[in-house]
Amino acid sequence: MESDYDYDYEYDDDAFPESDEDMASGDDYEFDAHAEVQTAAKRAPYIIYDEAELRERQQKAVDDVAGVLSVDKGDVVRVLREYKWDASRLQEEWFTDTDAVRDKAGLMDRTQPASSSGKDQCKICFDDYNVKEMRSAACNHRFCRACWKGYIGAKVAEGPAVLGLRCPLPNCRAAVPQSIITEVASDTDLKKYSSFALRSFVEDNRQLTWCPSPGCENAVEVKADVGGEPMDVACKCGAAFCFQCTEEAHRPVDCATVHRWILKNSAESENLNWILAHTKQCPKCKRPIEKNQGCMHMTCSQCRFEFCWLCQGSWAEHGERTGGFYNCNRYEVGKKKGDYDEESLKREQAKNALERYMHYYQRWAENDRARLSALDAMNTMIEKRLEEISEMTATPTSQLKFLSDAWAQVVDCRRILKWTYAYGYYRFAESAQAQTSAHSSTAADALRQQQEFFEFNQGQAEYFLEKLHGMAEKQVGSFLDGGEPVEGWAKFRENLIGLTDVTRVHFHKLVSELERGLDTILDVYDNSAGQEHGDVQGPSAPQPAAAKKKAPRPSKKPRGAGSSQVASSKGPSQDELETVAGIWQCAHCTLANTLSRADCSACGNARGSRP
Repeated sequence: MESDYDYDYEYDDDAFPESDEDMASGDDYEFDAHAEVQTAAKRAPYIIYDEAELRERQQKAVDDVAGVLSVDKGDVVRVLREYKWDASRLQEEWFTDTDAVRDKAGLMDRTQPASSSGKDQCKICFDDYNVKEMRSAACNHRFCRACWKGYIGAKVAEGPAVLGLRCPLPNCRAAVPQSIITEVASDTDLKKYSSFALRSFVEDNRQLTWCPSPGCENAVEVKADVGGEPMDVACKCGAAFCFQCTEEAHRPVDCATVHRWILKNSAESENLNWILAHTKQCPKCKRPIEKNQGCMHMTCSQCRFEFCWLCQGSWAEHGERTGGFYNCNRYEVGKKKGDYDEESLKREQAKNALERYMHYYQRWAENDRARLSALDAMNTMIEKRLEEISEMTATPTSQLKFLSDAWAQVVDCRRILKWTYAYGYYRFAESAQAQTSAHSSTAADALRQQQEFFEFNQGQAEYFLEKLHGMAEKQVGSFLDGGEPVEGWAKFRENLIGLTDVTRVHFHKLVSELERGLDTILDVYDNSAGQEHGDVQGPSAPQPAAAKKKAPRPSKKPRGAGSSQVASSKGPSQDELETVAGIWQCAHCTLANTLSRADCSACGNARGSRP
């Protein structure tokens, strides 16, 4: 039997982009580069700092502003915190109204010189001290060192608010100089204060964020204004996360969708949907009842009312004319006619909603499990099996990087594929509702066509991912177990590198299309009708259907009063799309299969069968 992974990938190093900028150049499918919408967040460079590097970065920010404003560095730190470390805004307002900025930060000039001789009374303990032993802010309210130490210690114990420390005297807004804190605070309090200051630099700064991985103390700085767009970053610790929301990396899905999806997965709403879908209320006492046997004759355990499970009518009205004990043709007739009562309609809608949610959730969860499994397999290979592979193939470990690259690609693609299911759940909710309705509209038809385009491209990317995952997982193991001759290693290496590159290109294309917007992408394809669009691929790689053949779409409704909708035109059939792409997508599990297969290689369902 021929191996599923026996491919001859002929590829040129120049054919594959070297960077995200090259990937976004617009050459694929002959897109007009000027028409492509690329946000700064998707390309912005970023820097990872450990604690020492972060303190250096903080000091540089202070030094830069101090040089421009010609102000004491301690005062600069104070005003920078007031302005959330936004140096540009601080400088703009400083040179517009210096007094207002200083007042906002609690900075003031000493109204009179502080006498350096004689004695004065501490305004906390009311003891007299030599003035030289007392300390004061610019307000000249003197306190003894012991009271200062106690005051600062108490404020440090309260938390990060100590960074805005003001004079102990009530109603005095004078800022406490950094020099006093450094001089009188205990070592423990100084350490905490320094930690608060570093946290403030990251947490108050919109261009910095902490790595959310447990135990990691690195911070990330984005060197551009990302404007609220999601941006995936990879920390030195190995964690990949979104800079904006600090959830796991989730391109191409926006942060709001991720938040909704996570909340939905953990909320009680699906429990309520399950209750609506699988239980019915007693017609008399309204208590929810779950049917656990085959008979339709129900007796409420609460009020003992006997009723029919199907139509919820009194069982006294049932007999041979209504189908007997196990059927109720009255309900079936009503169902065929569409005569649902309000409660039955709600229950049917809840059941459909739950089934749809489970469809997307199961695929989201399975890809997440596959991602974690791939990550574990990659670490195991690198830590335990790389030397074994090196000895078996007589290859230096430095030349086996293609194996870790393949696994890293699998991990990344599993993450992307996982989040495309969350995207599909929310993006096409209206399309799902329209399918259950007898009514249709141009907008609904357009959304359905977008869904077909999305699912086809999603299946296409998944096709390559499954091949790559299988090759990395099974064939490497086969070499190690002696199932394949070592002589085939060079060919395997070539094929794995080629398949890794092809998979990367297809997933980049999928992400780019979703981020640009499906309506925009379909417009690009429509405007490029009749042209051949090149793609990076091996001989067995399916061609993107939309790139090879135009799918006519409903015209958009023109803006302005009195505009009318244009009737939608019929697009190519599913068979035509599959023939052009070279694959067919299983309607049950969504796996992409080669046209030579009559049944799905994953779930076994026949081609063309519907769930």
